[in-house]
Amino acid sequence: MANETQMKLYETWLNKVQEQDLLDELKKAEGNEKDISDRFFRYLEFGTGGLRGVIGAGTNRMNVYTVSMAAQALADYLAAKGDKRGVAIGYDSRIKSDEFAKCAAATLAGNGIKAYLFTELMPTPVVSYAVRELNCGAGIMITASHNPAEYNGFKCYGADGCQMTDGAAGEVYGFMQKLDIFDDVKRGDFDSLMAQGLIEWIDQSLVERFLDNVEACSVNPGLCKDAGFKVVYTPLCGTGNKPVRAILKRIGIQDVIVVPEQELPDGHFPTCPKPNPEMREAFACALELAKKEQPDLLLATDPDCDRVGIAVKNGNDYTLMSGNEVGAIMMNYILSCKKENGTLPANPVCVNTIVTSDLGTRIAEKYGCELRKVLTGFKYIGEIIGWLEADGEKERFIMGYEESYGYLCGTYARDKDAVVASMMICEMAAYYKKTQNKSLLDVMNDIYTEFGCYRNRLLNYEFKGQEGMNTMNGIMDGLRANPLTEIAGQKVVTASDYKLSKQQNLIDGTEDEIHLPKSNVLAYKLENGGSFIVRPSGTEPKIKVYTAAVGTQEAADAMLDAFEIKANAIMGKA
Repeated sequence: MANETQMKLYETWLNKVQEQDLLDELKKAEGNEKDISDRFFRYLEFGTGGLRGVIGAGTNRMNVYTVSMAAQALADYLAAKGDKRGVAIGYDSRIKSDEFAKCAAATLAGNGIKAYLFTELMPTPVVSYAVRELNCGAGIMITASHNPAEYNGFKCYGADGCQMTDGAAGEVYGFMQKLDIFDDVKRGDFDSLMAQGLIEWIDQSLVERFLDNVEACSVNPGLCKDAGFKVVYTPLCGTGNKPVRAILKRIGIQDVIVVPEQELPDGHFPTCPKPNPEMREAFACALELAKKEQPDLLLATDPDCDRVGIAVKNGNDYTLMSGNEVGAIMMNYILSCKKENGTLPANPVCVNTIVTSDLGTRIAEKYGCELRKVLTGFKYIGEIIGWLEADGEKERFIMGYEESYGYLCGTYARDKDAVVASMMICEMAAYYKKTQNKSLLDVMNDIYTEFGCYRNRLLNYEFKGQEGMNTMNGIMDGLRANPLTEIAGQKVVTASDYKLSKQQNLIDGTEDEIHLPKSNVLAYKLENGGSFIVRPSGTEPKIKVYTAAVGTQEAADAMLDAFEIKANAIMGKA
């Protein structure tokens, strides 16, 4: 039920909000203390993912006031640093994304900070690129990535084109906490600020330069032109439609059929309620179209086009491949082809995350490639590129990827990019079809034969509202208070607590320090080579459990089933 503070906030919003849709929503909540509490029990926190929440009225919702408040905090942060460079702003197809982008621009410009705004919806990686290309002090992307339609978000980038680090995000959040959401925000008139030159449209030529950089990442230029390769593509009503089609056309893939129901932007996602390319449901329309078109490959990018999923023709059906599998094949393709054609740099570097399959480690070892492990969050992969660049060695970077369908080849951007990933996936699929008459599934089986069958399963447990957040915290506290020593009959070999930066070896009793930023993650390595990792999401009200097993496919899948039973019990979902 709503407490006194929450009721006072509710009354304040009723008196000060000017937008009719928000007022209607607030009036509808009258007398419903549970609803009022959920809307006002907190302000959306500004973390390394910026803001993300359900669209609506209240401090715990995404609306023009919370967005403007975040933009004001960013303006105060830049002012405190004396950074007078501008801010690049992009947005996706979600409900109110364009409105929120204009609010952010008007707030920054109202503080005397130039805002560069894209003229149309744009993929997240293009914003990352634009920050550095336009020499900006920061960047903003209005998106909630693959969340359901009721969500939106405010993602923030540093001057390096990476998502803000923990430290920078903490500073922005500190400024945000000092603000009154109505009285302290200097949001000016958009049209007047545009006339003054404090808001400027980003020219289309920047997008062309972005595509030039993507195309330059091709490992076998020209190969696709006569490969006879056919693709069914869905942008899932998001931002990928234009750039993905453009890059595939550039590399010579002409036979691209776009799913008509999902071609145009639509933040309601009527044919894909959960526009997440990790899920088979997101491919439903593409799979139906594939019955007629019989393509080699199905391709789906999420609404902000930073992640991509695929389904590969397998007899009369199509098999979805996981992010771990695509990342492993892509690494193998790039390293093997670069080695063969003599373009593999000395001391090459690939990067993936602590929750990504260890198969990548084995592939990297084969080609003498250093594989660096980082925390979940592509900003940490972007940081590695920045460090290599600072040392004059950015050519060493080959690719970075994470199991959640995010990939980056090249150093032009510092965030995952479904445009370059779509290009590379189609190129390597065409390469194996043309040179070996193999599909990507065939290549994956070859890799499993060589290194062992690495199977992975991601389990998601959702906890909604204030009560859900308390439950999530209780689960993590419980695991720390009562450490796991075995999971589904498998002894824990090492237990890592990334929040405490400690790794304990349960076999010999030793303890080592983890040299990564602190993060609320518990990871267990098991005696059979498997793993069990528990991580609350940083952007969604859920806990994720990453399970992995190695062996024959049947044995590994059986172990994953056992891990799932254990995870269900821990999460109270048994």
